[in-house]
Amino acid sequence: MLSQLRDLDLQLLRLFVTVVESGGFSAAQGELGIGQSTISTQMAKLETRLGFRLCERGKAGFRLTPKGEQVLAATRKLFAAIETFKGEAQGMADKLLGELRIGLSEALSDEVLQRIGEAIGRFRQRNQAVQIELVSAMPAELERRLLQDQLQLAIGYFSGSQTALDYQPLFDERQRLYCGRQHPLFDRQTPSADDLQACDRVVHPYRFIAADEPWQGGSSSARCEQVEGSLAFILSGAHLGYLPEHIALPWVERGGLRALPGKWDFTVQFRLASHRGHPASEAQKAFADDLLDAFGE
Repeated sequence: MLSQLRDLDLQLLRLFVTVVESGGFSAAQGELGIGQSTISTQMAKLETRLGFRLCERGKAGFRLTPKGEQVLAATRKLFAAIETFKGEAQGMADKLLGELRIGLSEALSDEVLQRIGEAIGRFRQRNQAVQIELVSAMPAELERRLLQDQLQLAIGYFSGSQTALDYQPLFDERQRLYCGRQHPLFDRQTPSADDLQACDRVVHPYRFIAADEPWQGGSSSARCEQVEGSLAFILSGAHLGYLPEHIALPWVERGGLRALPGKWDFTVQFRLASHRGHPASEAQKAFADDLLDAFGE
C-alpha cells in the first residue's frame, strides 16, 4: 500500500504513463530506452507499491484495469500540479513579495517627495508584488516604531543615538530663524544678540535638533513638536523660531515672515533608518537601494 510518495514512486508513475501513452510494454521500449523485461519489472514494483494491478498484459494485448484507469487520471493531475508548482516556485524565486511599511517625517519638501516618488517608481518596475504602506510621524515616533518592528524603513532627522538602528545619509535640510510681520524685529535690519536674547522663542522637544540651533538664548513660553505649530507661533508675532526653509518660503514671499540675518542658519541631516537586528527582506533591500539611488542623483 502506498502510504508515502517517494522519488522512486514518481519515476515509476512516469514510466506507467509512458507505457499507456505508447500502447504497451513493447512499444514503450524506444521511448523509455530500456528493454521490455525491465519495463515489466518496474511496472510490477509500482503495482506492489500500490497494492493492486494496473494493467493486463499478455496474448490478448495491453489494457488498463478499472483501477489502472483511475490511477492514470490521478497521475496526470499529479504531474500537472507538479509543473504548476515548478512554474510558480520559479516565478517566486525572481519576484519580490511581502509588505513594506515605511515611515516619513512630516512636512517634507516637494523636491524630497519627488525623489521618494521616483524611488517608488523604480521599485514598481521591478518584478514584485509588494504592498507598500507610507506612515507620516515625528522622528521620535518613527524611531520607536522601527524599534518595535512596526516599520521596516524610515526617513527623518534622527538623533543617530539608537544603537539598535542603522542610519544612512539621504539629504540635508536648511533651517532658518524667522519672525512674523508683527514681531518687533521684523523691520530691524541687523538685530543684535542682545535683541534676540530678549525675545520669546519656540522650543522644539527634539534636543538633538535644538542642540544644533545657533540661537539658544531667550525665554520660552511656546513649545511644539510639529512644524505647523511652530509656524503658527512665529506668525503670531510673539515668538521667534526655526523653520525649514521650504516651509517658510511661501510666507516670506507673501511678506508674512522674515528670516533674521546673521549666523543663525543651520542644516539638519535626514537619514534612512532601519533596525540592524532584524534581517532585511529582499523587498526592503531593493527599496532601500532605490531610495539611495534616487537621492544620489
